Amino acid sequence: MSDKDKMSADRLAALAGQASNYLAKATERVVVVLMAVLVLMVWLGIMVRYFVDLPITFTEEASRYLMIWVALLAVSIGISKRSHIGVLTVFDMMGRRMQRLMLLTIDITAFSLFAFLFFYSFGMVEKGWSRVTMIYFIPKSIPFMIVPVATALAAVQIVLSAMRDQFGGFVEPGASQSDI
Repeated sequence: MSDKDKMSADRLAALAGQASNYLAKATERVVVVLMAVLVLMVWLGIMVRYFVDLPITFTEEASRYLMIWVALLAVSIGISKRSHIGVLTVFDMMGRRMQRLMLLTIDITAFSLFAFLFFYSFGMVEKGWSRVTMIYFIPKSIPFMIVPVATALAAVQIVLSAMRDQFGGFVEPGASQSDI
């Protein structure tokens, strides 16, 4: 590889890493806000159930949907930092070239899965327009929309992380936050 090609690959890796970090930070902010609302919603549900006799029944359903949104959005954050669950015993015994190949194989497989889920989630969202939630009586498509959003976000993070790791700034899975 020539010096010019190496510089281009390093630049591409740096841009992909920056884009991945920016997207992860923005997603983290959304997740923090949703978690705060979730905690408040659960506390409100506890208060009205056990301490204050108010006919507030929406907290359980809102908490359920908020938890699903938080969990699905957090997937892309884990992907960007390569901090999702994995077994590193075999990975650590490989050389750097084999590690990159293994990561690329996993990235292609994961991208295929998320692309499949993204494509087929639109059918679920479409069918949700004809059903309503138990308490809010809103179309179920509204809470179901997180599936295409989260799978698209995860797929983008996989592509950015793969570019970062394959073209330069290799992030070893299982590395601590300070190592990244």
